[in-house]
Amino acid sequence: MLKVKHLSKSYTSGNQVYPVLKDVSLEVKKGEFVAVMGPSGSGKTTLLNCIARFIPHEEGEIFLGDKDISHLKEKALARVRNRRLGFVFQDFMLLDGLTVFENICLPQIIAGYPLVQMEEKAGNLGRMFGIEGIFSKYPAEISGGERQRTAVARALMNKPYVILADEPTGNLDSKSCKAVIDAFRQAKKELDATIFMVTHDSFAASFCDRVIVLKDGQVYGELTGGGSRRAFMDQLLDTIRTLGGDDDDLA
Repeated sequence: MLKVKHLSKSYTSGNQVYPVLKDVSLEVKKGEFVAVMGPSGSGKTTLLNCIARFIPHEEGEIFLGDKDISHLKEKALARVRNRRLGFVFQDFMLLDGLTVFENICLPQIIAGYPLVQMEEKAGNLGRMFGIEGIFSKYPAEISGGERQRTAVARALMNKPYVILADEPTGNLDSKSCKAVIDAFRQAKKELDATIFMVTHDSFAASFCDRVIVLKDGQVYGELTGGGSRRAFMDQLLDTIRTLGGDDDDLA
């Protein structure tokens, strides 16, 4: 569903070139919940931004389904972002002037879908994530966990190929974090959603099917869940410690 081949990205400051991503290749299959972890500065967020084409990369290819989106022009890219990608950000990115219901509907409003269709879809997602009762409220009137579940519902409105989640639990307490992760897992189970999540949170990552570990801009290794979630989290913690992660990388 998502395939990255030999992706490289660097930044230039004066005469110095700083490689951030070095020949990164990975694949996420349909219906998988995959996380990317690594110490601070390992290139996690840069990788996500390159996949979303928010920033340019120098080398490599990015496939969404069977389509290479690496070199799409802005108009075609905007359509892919609206129709084929869903986004969940750490700071929610909800529009304060819209209600929860209107925020969820926004991708289909932009795409020009019929009102009846978007109302039905938003209602179904609201019930799935337990936020139907706050549809008439505004983002400032609801909790952080409710805002993020609203963002997850919005990301699913157009049945994207992949949801790209950038530190989606970073601003949440443990209870709200679990509610958001449960929303992702429910989307995976009931909608066969594919989720690619960048996180420093070993608790959140321990619910994933796989965790790709980055170090110094390269794929260091991959850990697979399937057994005890607690044991998987301990394995993730040990791996990050081995790579020299600080306390923020072990949260």
